[in-house]
Amino acid sequence: MLRGLVRSYAVEAGLSGVRLQDLVLAVNEAAANVLDHAHGEGDVQAWHDDRFVMVEVRDCLGHLVPAHADAGNPGVATLRGRGLWLMRQLCDEVKITRDAQGSAVLLRQALGDVPTHD
Repeated sequence: MLRGLVRSYAVEAGLSGVRLQDLVLAVNEAAANVLDHAHGEGDVQAWHDDRFVMVEVRDCLGHLVPAHADAGNPGVATLRGRGLWLMRQLCDEVKITRDAQGSAVLLRQALGDVPTHD
């Protein structure tokens, strides 16, 4: 159900094609992490502007910290631990924040071509 809601919202915002599929997969992975590591306690919010679709997946435990966003590819020797790395491969930006209410993964995807850094 979450994938369908994210897909519909992102399509209405103007996202399409592979970039749309990538965002939906990344959000699914972030939500799966909340189910696996935060006992399913969290929420998802989405918004957009004229350049980007942003989706924030928040958990209530706060185990993730900003440094986790830079995790490398865990390689083939491990069965788990690819989620954040995968999100970084799929989205233009992955940012993690942590506060008293928990941790949040912000996924940002450009509506058009991949933006260049200023």
